This record gives sequence, C-alpha cells and structure tokens, in this order.
Amino acid sequence: MSAFMMSITPGIPSSSSSSSSSSSPSHIVTSSPPPTSLPVRTIPGAYGLPLLGPISDRLDYFWFQGPETFFKKRTDKYKSTVFRTNVPPSFPLFLGVNPNVVAVLDCKSFSYLFDMDVVEKKNCLVGDFMPSVKFTGDLRTCAYLDTSEPQHAQIKSFAMDILKQSSKIWVTELTANLSTFWDTIDADVAKDGKASYLIPLQKSFFNFLTKCLVGADASNSPKIAESGYAMLDRWLALQLLPTVKIGVLQPLEEIFLHSFAYPSFLVSGDYKKVYQFIEEYGKEVVNRGQTEFGLSKEEAIHNLLFVLGFNAFGGFSVFLPSLVSAIASDTTGLQQRLVKEVRENAGSTLSFESVKDLQLVQSVVYETLRLNPPVPLQFARARKDFQLSSHDSAFEIKKGELLCGFQTQVMRDGKIFDDPETFKPDRFLENKELQNYLYWSNGPQTGSPSASNKQCPGKDTVTLTACLFVAYTFQRYDSITGTSSSITAVEKAKQEAA
Repeated sequence: MSAFMMSITPGIPSSSSSSSSSSSPSHIVTSSPPPTSLPVRTIPGAYGLPLLGPISDRLDYFWFQGPETFFKKRTDKYKSTVFRTNVPPSFPLFLGVNPNVVAVLDCKSFSYLFDMDVVEKKNCLVGDFMPSVKFTGDLRTCAYLDTSEPQHAQIKSFAMDILKQSSKIWVTELTANLSTFWDTIDADVAKDGKASYLIPLQKSFFNFLTKCLVGADASNSPKIAESGYAMLDRWLALQLLPTVKIGVLQPLEEIFLHSFAYPSFLVSGDYKKVYQFIEEYGKEVVNRGQTEFGLSKEEAIHNLLFVLGFNAFGGFSVFLPSLVSAIASDTTGLQQRLVKEVRENAGSTLSFESVKDLQLVQSVVYETLRLNPPVPLQFARARKDFQLSSHDSAFEIKKGELLCGFQTQVMRDGKIFDDPETFKPDRFLENKELQNYLYWSNGPQTGSPSASNKQCPGKDTVTLTACLFVAYTFQRYDSITGTSSSITAVEKAKQEAA
C-alpha cells in the first residue's frame, strides 16, 4: 500500500500538491486551527426536556423529516452550522445511550473530528450507541479503539500491512471478478432487458476482497462462496438498524427497527461460519498478525473479519452503486469523455499507476464521494475543554461532549464548494486543492492514514479501486445506462464487439 499512499500530514494542505485554481478557498484551514479572533458564541440549540426532547428529535430524524432535512432545518433555525441537538438512538429501550450531541456541519468545524489532540474516538463509531461486542467475538475491534489505547497502533498497523501485501494481487483479482460481474449483467440485460446489479456486485466484491484481504479463495468453501456476502449483509444490518432510516411503512419502522438493539445471536451462526473460513483458509494472514504485530489468534481473526465485512465490503456496497448511478444516469456526455480518457491513457493492462493518469475518472470518483459519502455520520468525544471554530464563530466545547458531523451536509459547504448541490464531474479536475476538504475517509483526501490517527487505512486503495472499476467498465463498453440499482442497457466497445 505504501507504494501508492500520499505522504501528506493529515488535514494540512501540502505545499507540494498540485496547484489549484484561483478560486481555491486557501483562507480556510482543514486541521483544527488555533484560537482565533472570531467572536465567541454560545452554542445554540437545546436538548429539550428529559425523554421528551430526544423522542421529539428521534421522530423528526427518522420519520417526519429524515436526516438531511433534520440537520438543514436546525442549521437554518439557529443560523449556525454548530448547535446542540439529539441524534438517535434514544429512549425508550436505549437507557444507557445519551443522544445529546454538538452538531458540526461545515468543513472548518467538522475538521476537529480528526484532531486527536482534542478529541477521542473510544466507543463512538456510531455515536454514544455501541453495538454489543458479541457481534465481534466479545472484542472491541480497532474501529472502537481510541488512538491512546496501546492496541490501536498494533491493529491499525496490521490492517495497513494487509493492504500493502494485497497490493501485489489487487488489480488482477479485481479485474477477474469484474469480468464475471459484467458477464452476468450482459446475460441478464440480453434476457430480461435490464439487470439488477446489487447482488452480483456484492458477490463479486466479496470474492475479490476475501482473496485480497484474507488471502483465502471463497471457492474453497461452497457455502461461503454462495452466501458469504449475505452473511455479512445480515451481520452489518443488525448492528446498524437502530441508527439508520430505512424508509419502510411508519410507524412500523419506529416500533421494530429503531426502538431496541438487535441481539447478536440472530447472526452468530453466520459470523461463526465466516470466522471459521478465515481461520482455516487465511492462516498466512492470521499468522502474520500474531508473529509480526503481537496479536492473539482471536484478535487477528476478529479484526480481520471487521476490516473485511464492515470497512471494505460494507463500504464498497454503499459507494459503488452511487458511482454507477452517477455515471449510468448522466446525459451530459460524461461517458464519452470517460471512454476517451480511459482508452487514450489507461493502456491495455490496468494498474494502480495507469489509473493515476486518469484525471477525469479520479474527479468523478471524488465528486461521488463528496455527494454520497459511504459513512454519512462521524463522531468524536472531546478529550479536553477546547475552542472550536466554524467559518464565522468560535464555540467553547467541554470535555466529554460528543461532536457529531453529518458529512452529507458538510460536503455541501457553500464556502468551500461552488454550486455545492450539483454533481460536477470536473470539480476536482479544475481545482485539485479541494481534495483538502474531501473528508469521506475520516480525514481529508490529502491525509495519510497512520497508527496514530483514525483515518481509514484503505483511503487510497478505495479511490484507486473505484478508478479501476470505471476504467475497466469503459474499456469494455462504449456506454451503460441505468440507475442506482439496475442496468437497463449496455453498448459494448466497438473493438470488443468486432
């Protein structure tokens, strides 16, 4: 992984990065800044009466408004991108969960979530709510550890090493599985006139990620090869259902999905099967976790399963449909431009290096991540009292307060992004400095994951994989048509059709 990682301090614009356009918002920093001369303002908003306030906010969040309107209405009401509110889950059956948060909804205040000097990340991956550790073998995996905990550096280094080792086979395994995926789409479109691609995509990426991250071929276990992706889907869903708006018939969603935490025993059989698969067929990677990083066998496997299932498989399952939808539904001529760039610059054999030359492809990937971040909510708890700044005000944060950033709104910050609601495929092509404000990975795109921060270890791997996905698609096709769930037409590349 080190071969294609950028060596830039997290959150700090690099002096060696590509030059930006004259409209670059260079007056705004992306790391948490020192105290400024901005006016100090009392944090607006309130948590409401005990029980009633959280219930009212919960109903707005999940039912009456939805997350985007929930945060936007409060931003407008308080005329501030920093305010107090409640974020579910909450009462009645989450008695140990405190929904009180300080929302940080602009790029400047949001950046404090990544400053490990002033915030901590212990057990706040999804806010004050934490799924039972029984979902992960009675262990707190790396995502729930703070950087101050000794095991964090061990496990984060292990994860980064897994990616480094897998880079040797990443591209060949990816393209092989993409070939299978698109063959399935071709057959379904020819037969039915359209193809639902979500399950074929998940199957292909499950097989690909299992081989690259675990070092195990899913075909060694027919059960895992056939249903491994569905096992991970169920495992992920039960952990996150209390925090996610599904959009089913209300009030059934509130009663059955958001009122209690689901017990782990419902998916313990699935989890055990995937665990045993890794234990049997991923011995080399697991052994490296033990001998080189000082982990026990159980720690290595549970964390490896979390990286595979939660971070990699879960992340790609959300992100790639957004990318396909953005491209397949475009009517502006973007696909023709992508075809031209890919065929002129990618070469006949795709590689990490070759897709780095695809500037438009990269910009499309970044713009998709801006508008549709795979993880919409980021949380961190104040490690100490400190002063936080938005674009126009400063606020006093007290030790122990939970900060909540709704990334979907943050990435539409009009002081940073021109015409922020619009998908602009050239946005990052015209102004590369904007990568300093692209925070999808728990840090800026110009940051470097390390054992001392919480930025996603696969940050660059994810974006390069997405670029490879686009490049492979337009080596194979002249055009694709579809939505976020289905492909309705494909036009094969003329040389391939010939």
